[in-house]
Amino acid sequence: MATAENDQPGAIGLKRSSRRFDVTLAGDTALDVLMYGLPDELPPEQELLADGIAIRVGGSGAITAHNLAALGNSVGFITAVPGDDFGQMCQSELQQIGVDLSRCLPAPHMQSGVTVHLQHRQLRHMFTYAGPTPHLAFGDLDLDYLANSRHFHMSSYYLQRGLTAQIPELFAKLKQAGVTLSLDPNDDPEQRWDRNILEAIRLVDVLMPNEREACLISGEKDLDRAIAALRELVPLLVIKRGAKGASAFMGAQSWDAPAGEIRLVDAVGAGDSFNAGFLHSWIRGWPLERALAFGNRTGAWSASASGGTSAFRDVAALREHFSDWAAGLEFAAP
Repeated sequence: MATAENDQPGAIGLKRSSRRFDVTLAGDTALDVLMYGLPDELPPEQELLADGIAIRVGGSGAITAHNLAALGNSVGFITAVPGDDFGQMCQSELQQIGVDLSRCLPAPHMQSGVTVHLQHRQLRHMFTYAGPTPHLAFGDLDLDYLANSRHFHMSSYYLQRGLTAQIPELFAKLKQAGVTLSLDPNDDPEQRWDRNILEAIRLVDVLMPNEREACLISGEKDLDRAIAALRELVPLLVIKRGAKGASAFMGAQSWDAPAGEIRLVDAVGAGDSFNAGFLHSWIRGWPLERALAFGNRTGAWSASASGGTSAFRDVAALREHFSDWAAGLEFAAP
């Protein structure tokens, strides 16, 4: 389990239990603009009215970092930070919840990444300007900072084009330092699904795709065949299954956790919030079925408010909602 080596010194000479961070991350930050109530069909050259709007901190890496910190983890995050108003807004919100951004890459002359989510009655369209995320390079990462942690998580593999070629090297160095690793590949906007990702996947401890991503990464159209292929590559495979909950696979063993009731506002960031809940549990050595259940619970809590971080900003509401899990949680300070 994740805590089995907590007292073993890593390559940087630190015991895992004495390191500065519970989790470090390197990845994307963006601004999410959500528009609600749009029709399913979008005819051109016609003004269409939404019935609601929200502007939230987004980017899979940023959402995961924010919500890990809200759950009481010490979190270090390396991301590119533009100097515009959007970048400052995202930076401020992450710092307020307790995410350390001291090793971020300043990008004063670049525009912030933005994703516009058009929430229809049944479907969702997403349009992303990636901003500085594709420009974050291996040389921008402070490896000692990232390794001063129990665990490292990466999201949005396919957006991080400046890092992609050296992600296996990054993972290998962190593993040598005794850090456990997880990867959520997220979508490939170009829909190429480069098979080189398999080299990185073989180095991680936990792979966390959804059902669609599992099929596309593995090259298998059938989900069961995709799971069979991926579970051969990683010690722990976690599949996010939306309304069906989540499943985990380790060797010949498997676990399923059904989703609970969800008061749905939107699903933006729900998978990243699942990641935060699951990783919070896993690095503390909780049983896998309990970790899956907690991931489902944090994903559902995220979906009860707009965007991926809103539900986690109200620490008092967070404490009340998760009161039955209180023995395993140390929430961020109000």
